[in-house]
Amino acid sequence: MLNIDEIRQLIKLIDESSIDEFTYENEGSKIELKKRINQPVQMVQEAPVVSTQASPVQTQVQQSPVQEKPANQEAANAHENLHKITSPMVGTFYASSSPDVDPYVTIGSKISESTVVCIVEAMKLFNEIEAEVKGEIVEVLVENGQLVEYGQPLFLVKAE
Repeated sequence: MLNIDEIRQLIKLIDESSIDEFTYENEGSKIELKKRINQPVQMVQEAPVVSTQASPVQTQVQQSPVQEKPANQEAANAHENLHKITSPMVGTFYASSSPDVDPYVTIGSKISESTVVCIVEAMKLFNEIEAEVKGEIVEVLVENGQLVEYGQPLFLVKAE
């Protein structure tokens, strides 16, 4: 089976290529990667209407995740100096190995490079995500059970 770094490399290579789908099978394990195919954004504008009753404007806008900026510049600089632990894949974020167990980490938890910080479930496979940095968890950016995207920040860490 591929390790997490090999999977990350595969994702990056496929993302940079013209390949839309990729399947890898080995010894009973299977990985399927599919790119999202962007659908065109359609915009319909109403024509000027003479009557007093106007028809609504119909708009379909493709939304991308927006991260809010902190209110003041000090907070913005503090966030820039923190290490982000990101999701290596698209999947569902789980803070613990099962619902009746404490989360792997919480705000204030001391971590090392090999500390498991969460699980991302993708295609019925539960992938333990390691911190890859030594420090302290400052902020948890996602909720338990939330869908996450490839590269989405999950935790902010004050690195040592």
